[in-house]
Amino acid sequence: MKSFHQLLKQEKTVIIPGVFNAASALVAKDTGMTSLYLSGSGIATGCFGLPDLGLTTLDDVCQEVKRITSVAAIHELPLLVDADTGFGNVEECVKRLEEAGAMAIHLEDQVFPKRCGHRSGKEVISSDEMVLKIQSAVRARKNPDFYIIARVDSRNVIGFDDALERARKYQSAGADVIFAEALESKDEYKKFVDILRIPVLANMTEFGKTPYISVYEFEQIGVRMVLFPLTAFRMMMKTVEETYRTIKKEGSQTSILRHMQTREELYKLLNYYEQEAKITKND
Repeated sequence: MKSFHQLLKQEKTVIIPGVFNAASALVAKDTGMTSLYLSGSGIATGCFGLPDLGLTTLDDVCQEVKRITSVAAIHELPLLVDADTGFGNVEECVKRLEEAGAMAIHLEDQVFPKRCGHRSGKEVISSDEMVLKIQSAVRARKNPDFYIIARVDSRNVIGFDDALERARKYQSAGADVIFAEALESKDEYKKFVDILRIPVLANMTEFGKTPYISVYEFEQIGVRMVLFPLTAFRMMMKTVEETYRTIKKEGSQTSILRHMQTREELYKLLNYYEQEAKITKND
């Protein structure tokens, strides 16, 4: 599997779309994406119908990672996984997610139970405590190309200067990338880029504290990785809602057929006929 280290050598800024199951990962690959992201919120909401409040477990995350990375067609796309605050044991977290097939994780410096990084009310641990987490994570990995990404959550809790200082400390602790969460302007991202020697990752989540900044704009200021964690999931959920409303109101799906993925399009995505032929031959 290709690593994020390799991708960063090939691409000026890596787009990392959020996926929520193996099928959506196939769609991402089919549209030309070169990497994938699995968010904690996507697992909590998509798989369990729960809010992203630290209610899911490491077992839950590992199971979804294995489902996604076991699909042969997406083996070459590295998967970044949201590891929240480390699930209480950073070493075990790194070991199990690496074994499950992830090529990177991000750890955040929030107090457990964590909150969405773009909501008020979150709290952060001390930078010294986070440094110990990063060092433990680095020691636990077996593959040196498995990225340990440190998420800085203090911008909207303590202030921008604190977030910048934390980023410096996390870099020194061995983080491969700094995830600058919930920054409030392009200029703030530029300051992170300017003071760090390692790549900066930006989170382009919707309806949060960060203004909408295009990948092209991020590329111009030197941000190397951009997440779109729940964009596809939110679109899917809205479409599902509208579909159910249409069926309830009209008693039929015929008015929305033109918006659907066809049976043949799905079969092509799944490589259906080749798989069918293999099964038939084995029988």
